[in-house]
Amino acid sequence: MDRDEVRALLHKVSAGTATAEEALGELVRGPLSGRSGAGFEDLGFARLDTHRALRTGDPEVVYGAGKTPAQTVALLTALLGQPGDRAALATRLPDEALDAVSLAFPEARIDTDARCAAVGEPLSPRGRVLVVSAGTSDEAVAREAAFVATEFGCSTGIVRDVGVAGIHRLLAVREQLDAADCLIVVAGMDGALPSVVAGLVGIPVIAVPTSVGYGSSFGGVAALLTMLNSCGPGVLVCNIDNGFGAAVAAARMIRRVAHADSAQPVPPVAAATTVPVGS
Repeated sequence: MDRDEVRALLHKVSAGTATAEEALGELVRGPLSGRSGAGFEDLGFARLDTHRALRTGDPEVVYGAGKTPAQTVALLTALLGQPGDRAALATRLPDEALDAVSLAFPEARIDTDARCAAVGEPLSPRGRVLVVSAGTSDEAVAREAAFVATEFGCSTGIVRDVGVAGIHRLLAVREQLDAADCLIVVAGMDGALPSVVAGLVGIPVIAVPTSVGYGSSFGGVAALLTMLNSCGPGVLVCNIDNGFGAAVAAARMIRRVAHADSAQPVPPVAAATTVPVGS
């Protein structure tokens, strides 16, 4: 949608001929309707989705792997130029891209272990996400999850090196696990940690298998299959090494609950009439 269409829509709301919810729906559908306002910015090498935040609540994030440092900086610059108060975020940044982002944006928040960078004001935190890693070798994925969850508006912490080979280390932090709103459990090797955590607390567990392990781990496939076959209830599984995806899922869960808590009570739905079988 262009500015004139948005202005006309706002006039309808002001005049009472459209509700706020109807206007919001029209804004969300705008770039998908085939009318003017494509909903993306064509940078030549990429088409930046400028409408994603309105559709999903979160702006596009730059995946740095496979991009040149100049492309990464250009995408972050374009994201910063969009309306709204969200920071521009990039993940999986090679060393050269980390250096380029640091040079272009001296104020950027950069985690070299997570290979992530954020530019712009951070969101006020709400909800508690705790990242739990099985071993020190899982640190990069755990840090990515923690960085992204923080930038997506969560209060975030990390519990490190509590894998099942020394189960007493995990039991020692059970109270920390139980105090979280969502747990992101990162593990390679046998991938057993999420099942154990799910058996200790009644907190949603998002499991992230990592590519850490010896030959028969098949680059994280063994951990992935273990997590998918978990007997612990409430375990959701992301792709191998996908700390980013786990963090976004956790942040959206927390945001949705916060939104529901602040919303007006919904009137009860009338009970459906039961029709006897065979009538």
